[in-house]
Amino acid sequence: MNELIEKVRQLEQSHINDIVNKRLSEFESFKTKPEDEWFSELCFCILTANAKQKTGAIIQNQINTEGFKTLSEETLANLIKLNKHRFHNTKAKYIVKSRDFVNIKSLIQEMTEIEAREFLVQNVDGLGMKEASHFLRNTGGQSLAILDRHILALLAEHNIISKPKALTPIAYKEIEKKFTELASMLRMSPAKLDLFLWYMKTGEVLK
Repeated sequence: MNELIEKVRQLEQSHINDIVNKRLSEFESFKTKPEDEWFSELCFCILTANAKQKTGAIIQNQINTEGFKTLSEETLANLIKLNKHRFHNTKAKYIVKSRDFVNIKSLIQEMTEIEAREFLVQNVDGLGMKEASHFLRNTGGQSLAILDRHILALLAEHNIISKPKALTPIAYKEIEKKFTELASMLRMSPAKLDLFLWYMKTGEVLK
């Protein structure tokens, strides 16, 4: 763990810290954005499940907020497929079903982050613990861990966790607790730590 802490601290002293802080400010600004943009971000997180974030962002820009609300399932599937994104039919079906939550900002804004994540996982098809945490971070949340394969691999490499065979909700919360403890040791939010660790594995600071 000490080695990882030192690596993060070195990044915090570099120009990467400015990039990370800028990204966090973008997430924070989401709190004042309208319902449509929150729903678009929800659809983006559906797209990124088991697929690349970069491609999901490209598709999000192509479809735009109005398209997520109005395009047919077939049209959505074709647009996703054109970008060689995974599970185009399933993702299109989930996006259409998620239209029941176009007012997602209003639905969860009085909830804690833990409560909001539970609501999303239980009610929005296509969102697991990771994707729900991703959505809440991208809309200004600070306290949840986004345990994707890069983060899990990095934590395992530094013997902070044993890489789980299956990331059940129970396993997710157990690892998240260790992730949060690591963030506390570094005196930063889990949201900021996630961006630093993601950069360490990919060389990028994405949303």
